[in-house]
Amino acid sequence: MATQRTPLVKDFNHFITCYLCRGYLIKPTTVTECLHTFCKSCIIQHFEDSNDCPKCGIQVHETNPLEMLRLDNTLEEIIFKLVPGLRDKEEQQEIDFWRKNKSKENGQGDCLGSRLGLSDDEDGDEDGQDYHRSDPQIAICLDCLHNNGHAADDTVKCLMKKFLRCSSRVTVGTIKKFLSLKLKLSSSCELDVLCNGEIMGKDHTLEFIYMTRWRLHGDNVWARP
Repeated sequence: MATQRTPLVKDFNHFITCYLCRGYLIKPTTVTECLHTFCKSCIIQHFEDSNDCPKCGIQVHETNPLEMLRLDNTLEEIIFKLVPGLRDKEEQQEIDFWRKNKSKENGQGDCLGSRLGLSDDEDGDEDGQDYHRSDPQIAICLDCLHNNGHAADDTVKCLMKKFLRCSSRVTVGTIKKFLSLKLKLSSSCELDVLCNGEIMGKDHTLEFIYMTRWRLHGDNVWARP
C-alpha cells in the first residue's frame, strides 16, 4: 500500500501568497467583484493608481474601488496556522512601526484623525494594540453646508481633504469631534452631520447609516455648522 506524503507549506503557496508582493498574505483582503485576494496594504496601494483588479484586469469600481474590499479573517487564521511564527513576526513589526511613528503625531487633531480610521475614540486606548484595524472600512465624502443649505466652499478648503476612510464602527459623535478640531470651531458652535438631508444621531455608527440611509439613496455626508 502506497503511503501518502505529508503536505508541505509550499504545496499551499499558490493559495496563501499575494499576487502583488509574492509574500504570504498579510491581512488578506478580497475584491468582491472578482474574489481575488491580496495583502491589504498591497491592494490599497494599487488602487491609488488604478481602479482595476491587478490579477484579472476587471474594473472593480468606477470611482472608489476601496468600497469593494472585504477583509478575510478566516483565511488569515488559516495562514497563521500553516506558517509557524508568522503571526508573532507581523505583530512585532506592527508594534515597532507604531512606536517609531508615534512621536511624529503632532497636535490633538492629527492624533484623533489617525485614530479615526482605527477605532471609536470613546473606546480607544492609546496603548492598545488593535484600534479596530481589522474592522470593515467605509469611505465617506464630507461636504459643508451653512444653515441656509448652501455649500460652504471656504469651510471645505479648511479641511484640506474632505475624503475619509475609517472603521465602520466610528460614530457620528466621533466625526463631529474630529471636524470641530480640524475646523477649529468654538465650543459654542453647534455642528450637525446629515445624510440625505436627515440629521444623524451622535450614536449612529457609519455602518448603521450606510445600511439604513446611504445605500438606498447614495449621497455625500454633509456637515452643517
